Amino acid sequence: MFPNPQSALPFPPRPNLERYRKIAKDLVTACKSGGPEAVRAWAKGWVDALFKLSGVIITPQLPVRIQRSIEDVADFARRKLFGDEQNAGTCTLSAAQFVIARSHGFESWPKFVAHLRALEVENSSVSRFEAAADAIVSGDAATLNRLLREDPELIRQRSLREHGASLLHYVSANGVEGYRQRTPDNIVEIAEILLDAGAEVDRTANVYGGGCTTLGLAATSLHPELAGVQQALLETLLAYGARLDFAGAAGLGLLDAVKTRFTDDRANLNEAFLYACRYGRDPVVEFLLDRGADLAASSPDGQTALHWAVIGGHLSTVKMLVSRQAPLELENAYGGSAWGQTLWSAAHGGDPDLYIAILETLRAAGAKIPERHVPVNKTVDDWLEQHGSQAEPSWHWYGEKREAD
Repeated sequence: MFPNPQSALPFPPRPNLERYRKIAKDLVTACKSGGPEAVRAWAKGWVDALFKLSGVIITPQLPVRIQRSIEDVADFARRKLFGDEQNAGTCTLSAAQFVIARSHGFESWPKFVAHLRALEVENSSVSRFEAAADAIVSGDAATLNRLLREDPELIRQRSLREHGASLLHYVSANGVEGYRQRTPDNIVEIAEILLDAGAEVDRTANVYGGGCTTLGLAATSLHPELAGVQQALLETLLAYGARLDFAGAAGLGLLDAVKTRFTDDRANLNEAFLYACRYGRDPVVEFLLDRGADLAASSPDGQTALHWAVIGGHLSTVKMLVSRQAPLELENAYGGSAWGQTLWSAAHGGDPDLYIAILETLRAAGAKIPERHVPVNKTVDDWLEQHGSQAEPSWHWYGEKREAD
């Protein structure tokens, strides 16, 4: 659910505090003069400009979409500036500043300001940290080595963003800013540079509810898996003393390790079960189901085991869960059932034929087919039309009405 660490917006080159103050005032003006429509126009202009200036290249694998960011920022701004049943908001400057700070991943405007001011100081610890994070995700070993030589304390520093990640966490390409979730081919070398410099291998970050280590994040990250380096990265972390927990072993599909670490504690059991489903570890999924894993259990953002199997495109796991009577209509925090999640995943880079097979499986199990849906792609849209669902461009994901572009 927005805002979260992964949805944080990128910075433009040389971000300027005075410029951000003006952006906040522009939001207030939009709020007072034009209402929700003007706020969305403000969000579109700001987010479009940020991505253009930042130079972020959005690939199908990157968990970032400009249009989704625009909608998320606009919806968040509306809630904070206009209020809802729980919060009688107004078009105040403080509310606008809060929207901007949270959209960049900071807990408050004062913390956001502190970050900006530090960035304005040449060679500040914050500037070095940001440069090092960029070097990690781009595989720039030379720059990373130089920064660590010049500032050895950098290895113990944490991001000022809400997630408080260390540099080592960035090698996992998971939980941190979505635009930085990239895995270069030399990520094992990068990890070794950080670990040899003194990085604490089991240090935790405040993502997915907190307490996440680099090993756990890397074990459940799609990006190193797609890059073909996940196993080598995990073996490196383990060689440097990382602790392999129950959930991590499940996410890796290490059935023997899962059996050794098995606990019938409900929270730990269900967490391991969700990780196994997320990465299609069918033998582990079956083992945990036989020992009482809850098919209705969910992660903090409401994703059930079926949601996770859909996201990963694991058809065999979906079939197993459906055969065990997994609930089909439970919604995640974004309002999406397993069906809605399938459409979203298919629209965001998924293999159309694979996701049609998943839709077939869900339909055969009794999932409800909506009369209308957001356009996905021609292949999936044609299949949906054959089964009575029409594309409706004015609908936003998961059936939520939005303004037409």
